[in-house]
Amino acid sequence: MNIPLIISCPLVGAELTRDIYPNLPLTPDEIADAAKDAVGAGASIIHLHVRDKDGKPSQSVEIFKEVTEKIKERCDCIIQYSTGGAVGTDVAERCAPLSLKPEMATLSMGTMNFAEEIYENSFDTITEIARNIQKYNVFPELEIFDYGMMDTLEKFVKKELLPEKFHIDFVLGVPGGMSGTIHDLLMLTQRLSENQTWSVAGVGRFQLPLLTHAIAMGGHIRVGIEDNIYYLKGELAESNTQLIERAVRIANELDRDIASVEDARNILEL
Repeated sequence: MNIPLIISCPLVGAELTRDIYPNLPLTPDEIADAAKDAVGAGASIIHLHVRDKDGKPSQSVEIFKEVTEKIKERCDCIIQYSTGGAVGTDVAERCAPLSLKPEMATLSMGTMNFAEEIYENSFDTITEIARNIQKYNVFPELEIFDYGMMDTLEKFVKKELLPEKFHIDFVLGVPGGMSGTIHDLLMLTQRLSENQTWSVAGVGRFQLPLLTHAIAMGGHIRVGIEDNIYYLKGELAESNTQLIERAVRIANELDRDIASVEDARNILEL
């Protein structure tokens, strides 16, 4: 059965700056325009971080509301809020935008070294974000950065601290987390229950090979400049759209249809 491929696009992230990537969308209008372009290229989910007027990462409810409204004016898509914020963001701030009741939101399943910093997701933090996700009836995407986080996920399921239904995203290749080889992906997918939906986000040089493997395996993919700013080695991508268009071409070669927004909602049972 050819399950249509859901493409999620992380437009901007919380770590990038224009010094690193000059084409980074920062203002509400720039982010909304980038979302429209990504959906036009084949994305059905927009993974959303926002920036303040100085271009710094923000969990401001007002900014999330403004950007969400601008995206909805431009296109129909599933908007997925990040509850990760930037490294060091207080858990209350990370949860605050959930009050806007987006269709989806992320929940990271463990603390890890994140390059030279520590990305804190203690059991208390995970529990608090999960509680808010359930409070506002938001469909969660559980982010797995390392193999042990699958054990944490299972513990939270057994304790009924997570909603009954969720999507899993394997974020592989982050310095300090699990690497991004096909072996790593296969190990993780072997832990999945039957009919569990999943995707993979390959960071940096792992993006292209992992998305290709995931497409062939029947999984879904996350593709965008938050995870990888290069189109080829040493060549910056022009935009999120350029990266998505390449993923669509690969999917076509592998005989995977691209999920429309309606398809994605049906597959995820939103």
